[in-house]
Amino acid sequence: MLFSMNISAEHIIAEARTWIGTPYRHQASRKGAGCDCLGFLRGVWREAIGDEPELPPPYSADWAEASRAETLADAARRHLTEIPLDAIAPGDVLLFRWRAHLPAKHCAILVSDDRMIHAHDGAAVAEVYFASWWKRRLAFAFRFPAS
Repeated sequence: MLFSMNISAEHIIAEARTWIGTPYRHQASRKGAGCDCLGFLRGVWREAIGDEPELPPPYSADWAEASRAETLADAARRHLTEIPLDAIAPGDVLLFRWRAHLPAKHCAILVSDDRMIHAHDGAAVAEVYFASWWKRRLAFAFRFPAS
């Protein structure tokens, strides 16, 4: 599948892999220097597509618990194409809930049927198994905009 400006899923994944090892830094979005999960996604967008369509406002580590709004999913809907959870494919953006009653607050990029790349608090950007623990918490899925 091709994305905007003829960007393929393979290109999205290749760019995501260049972020591996970037340390976790809340609200940051700079490859090699630091990023959180949203900053990782923003950085992949900048490298693969171009300028970000909007910048996030400052946010606390507990923003989702405090607001109870689907802020991350709503922002994704403005710029990505929402897809059914059973239609995910490599190159797609995945949003996760930590608990069933809370808004989604974590994102990753799927790189294969059983692997994803994400930035997680206390760790560096990593490619990990998209294991059943993650699958149970999957709340939304999005695809980069089609060309």
